Amino acid sequence: MAEPSQVPLEQRRPLSPHLQIYRWSPTMAASIAHRATGGALYAGTILLAFYLLGLAGGAHSYAAVSGIFGSFFGQLILFGYTFALMLHVMGGIRHALWDAGYGFDPEQRDRLAWGSGIVAAVLTVLIWIAVFILR
Repeated sequence: MAEPSQVPLEQRRPLSPHLQIYRWSPTMAASIAHRATGGALYAGTILLAFYLLGLAGGAHSYAAVSGIFGSFFGQLILFGYTFALMLHVMGGIRHALWDAGYGFDPEQRDRLAWGSGIVAAVLTVLIWIAVFILR
């Protein structure tokens, strides 16, 4: 085996993969989204704790918290939290399928990535429709 410095530069492999080398794929985007939604769920859980503290604090604090979460901006945040939760769950199911040995073909990986996003969006809308109907 030749010394690395003796191998022509054109024949050397990169030391680590770079985004300039790889072409973006739905699986890469789904992986990044799964990590991002995990982080977003931490922030959303803090909001849930804020809501529960308002509920435990009595009628005045509950009215204040309900006013915040009932506003358009609050509803938008809750909608985003619901979508993040559904997307993270779908990413977990995608990983569970991989752990079981399914979906490793490139075409299947892309279908799982697209499907997880689409199913998460549909579930989010259905949940919010149910919330508004049951109100």
